[in-house]
Amino acid sequence: MNYRHQYHAGNFADVLKHALLIPLLRGMQRKDKGFLYLDTHAGRGRYDLASAARGDTLERTPEWPAGVGRLWERTDLPAPVADYLALVKAFDRRNRTAAEAVDLSKPRFYPGSPWLAQALARPQDRLALCEKHPEEFAALRAELDFEARATLQSMDGYTAVKAVLPPPEKRAFVLIDPPFEDPREYAHVVGALREGLRRLSGGTFAVWYPLTERARVDAFFAELVALRPPPTWSAELTVVGPTSPVKMKGCGLVVINPPWQIDRELSPLLPWLASVLAQSPGGTADLRWLVPE
Repeated sequence: MNYRHQYHAGNFADVLKHALLIPLLRGMQRKDKGFLYLDTHAGRGRYDLASAARGDTLERTPEWPAGVGRLWERTDLPAPVADYLALVKAFDRRNRTAAEAVDLSKPRFYPGSPWLAQALARPQDRLALCEKHPEEFAALRAELDFEARATLQSMDGYTAVKAVLPPPEKRAFVLIDPPFEDPREYAHVVGALREGLRRLSGGTFAVWYPLTERARVDAFFAELVALRPPPTWSAELTVVGPTSPVKMKGCGLVVINPPWQIDRELSPLLPWLASVLAQSPGGTADLRWLVPE
């Protein structure tokens, strides 16, 4: 695997994913009973935005200014976005040195999904964090190995779906966020969802996906619906129009068995994100049910 998320941390895709992930996890916590949070492609948990911009050998154009950077000093944030940004800013401050904390006008450190889930977890909730890449796993372990509620595994995340489901709690939130480098990635995702639903039909499963070719996403949706899952919706954001030469025009999150009525909370913020994160005319946002309630 050549993908390194550190070069993309805090971009518009992270904003969408994490701005939706947080209310989804809070929705799971409406019930007192604990649940397992399984992150199949956890990454390193902590991203240094200044280091990411430098790259391994060459300077790189940072992506965060067109993502979380556009939210950093706004005062008109919808409630779920304000919740997300407050957690990101808390993480950023926690990781700065005293000298770096003098200027908080822009982000320096950005949290991955594992840290956000850990920050929200109650005593009765557990985390299972999987990362296959050795360097990324070592960084993840350095970031979160102290957390008693978290189990860290250097393993293929798709295998983890079989290994940890069903959990003792009989409740689970599974985040599948692969790099989409493998041409068969969608097939792997569908296979993991098939196995996950077989093992825990009442589980909640969220899959992040890029919007590069509409036909591939529509074929993925067709395979997903063919699994006959519980209620399922997708939330999509595009930051450029369909004729733009930009390869990744947007991204989406498809959620199987979402917390009840969470779509009513999330639908209003999507058009707001589309307007704030648009990189050219034609950006849109949409939440639609693939399998109705």
